[in-house]
Amino acid sequence: MTDKTLFSPLRLGALTLPNRIVMAPLTRNRAAAGNVATELTAQYYAQRASAGLIISEASQVVPEGQGYQDTPGIHSDAQIAAWRKVTDAVHAAGGRIFLQAWHVGRVSHTSLQPGGGAPVAPSAIRANTKTFVNNAFTETSEPRALELSELPGVVASYRRGAANAIAAGFDGIEIHAANGYLLDQFLRDGANKRTDAYGGSIENRARLPLEVMAAVIDEIGAERVGIRISPVTPANDLIDSNPQALFEYFVGELEALKPVYIHVIEGATGGPRDVAPFDYAALRRRYSGTWMVNNGYDKAMAEAAVANGTADLVAFGKPFIANPDLVERLRLGAPLNELDRNTLYGGGARGYVDYPTLGAAA
Repeated sequence: MTDKTLFSPLRLGALTLPNRIVMAPLTRNRAAAGNVATELTAQYYAQRASAGLIISEASQVVPEGQGYQDTPGIHSDAQIAAWRKVTDAVHAAGGRIFLQAWHVGRVSHTSLQPGGGAPVAPSAIRANTKTFVNNAFTETSEPRALELSELPGVVASYRRGAANAIAAGFDGIEIHAANGYLLDQFLRDGANKRTDAYGGSIENRARLPLEVMAAVIDEIGAERVGIRISPVTPANDLIDSNPQALFEYFVGELEALKPVYIHVIEGATGGPRDVAPFDYAALRRRYSGTWMVNNGYDKAMAEAAVANGTADLVAFGKPFIANPDLVERLRLGAPLNELDRNTLYGGGARGYVDYPTLGAAA
């Protein structure tokens, strides 16, 4: 046991977090035309600025990286300017915010792709999952395999996205290498059937995600770069024959790059924590930086994880949607607002910026 609590401060790179409660990245499908953040976006995140750290909703680094309607990007001047209003609002409210940088890979639909093209993937294997287009959940489209010559461009897109995020006022970025999206697709032998230097062995399959991390760290500094992984989630039809060996290797290689944190989804994203056996402690032993955990944590679980040293930070997802003052509610042991699942994706202010704080409810 340690003397640390969920409400102890933590040094994260150049930032001092006032508590160890993180707002997890949460897709809400409320971007405006041009995939830009809005005034409501700024209000939404500023309301939640008491979190030790906010991680923004996933934001595509290139137009081809979009997989769902109305998700924000970080690749155009208009997007950078719109995000700047969000980060200014969060900072004015005393908060800290990282952008989650995203490329969905094969989890997309031709209607979202430039020119109506096929989504890209490590291999031409369609994901047996759905995406959200035209206000409905729709089967994903058949992808095409990325050419070897295109991979440096993928790496460069993350580098540009990182620079754009800093230009937009973010305190750092989180590389999304989880939940069955592009970098996760390269990692897993269920989606990656390549026969070149980016497929086959664990070392080869980890090559592109590690190149992305190295480029982003080179661009903005390791103290501003985290990464999210989900070793055993079945999200978006993604499997691997030996996730324990894969992620022990991957985390060991990340250690050499020194990202400021690793964010681990334990179990099935948004689902059972015991979906498959996995030794998360073995990963933790391979990494000396800040360790963030996620998935199904309540106050008691989070307090125990921080106190016993199995986690430095605990990320909460849906509880932050319904409770802008989640930190205060957890501190007081106060009841939580009930989540309205009908307003999770798309829409306007309802179910977005109108959940009451304890003071307003009283």
